[in-house]
Amino acid sequence: MLLAEGLESFQLDLNDSTSIQRAVEETLKRSNGALYALFNNGAYGLPGAVEDLSRAALHAQFETNFFGWVELTNLILPVMRKQKYGRIIQNSSVLGFAAMPFRGAYNASKYAVEGWSDTLRLELRGSGIFISLIEPGPIATRFRANAMRAFERYIDAEHSVHREKYLAIRNRLNKPGAAVPFTLPPEAVLKKVIHALKADLPKARYYVTLPTHLFGFLKRILPVSMLDKILSKAGNDHQ
Repeated sequence: MLLAEGLESFQLDLNDSTSIQRAVEETLKRSNGALYALFNNGAYGLPGAVEDLSRAALHAQFETNFFGWVELTNLILPVMRKQKYGRIIQNSSVLGFAAMPFRGAYNASKYAVEGWSDTLRLELRGSGIFISLIEPGPIATRFRANAMRAFERYIDAEHSVHREKYLAIRNRLNKPGAAVPFTLPPEAVLKKVIHALKADLPKARYYVTLPTHLFGFLKRILPVSMLDKILSKAGNDHQ
């Protein structure tokens, strides 16, 4: 079905350098060595208090959410530099600039994506290659199901001082339908991706969903102490 629509797909494992290299080679083979855009989107969330995160848990989170993206992008950049054009679009998150409790591993990985992307944008000025960050809030995907698997694998909830709060986290992750207000369908992200692909001068950042617009505004106008109170309540209300 995808082939009939002119779309091709194959597996890419962001945790595996060999898989990344093969995917790039196959892509360039099918595209005759040219590539207009790269959309970095593969990621998952690992819920849990920072004090309950092992080194292995954080390493796993960053392998998928950050290191794999950097490796893939660095393989694509020489192609774009040679052709003197390209678009690199990073699917970040509202949690890439507004941290919430019990999301430390994911917060950190998205903050890393934001800092890396800002640096790339500066280093690529004048190259014809544009970097855009898309910062969604809640989107209807399998994010919670994947987060639940990561939580069960890496967090020892029964022996944590946060045991009671973890019960609320489990309930949220297992809740059918939208777990939080203002959840939008994937098409909301797609709209921003299309603009980043087609605009002559794409934006550095695209906000998606009301929470992203709200926290972006509050971060600009509020002192840290007041913003912390709001983010702490929002994060605890949606455990």
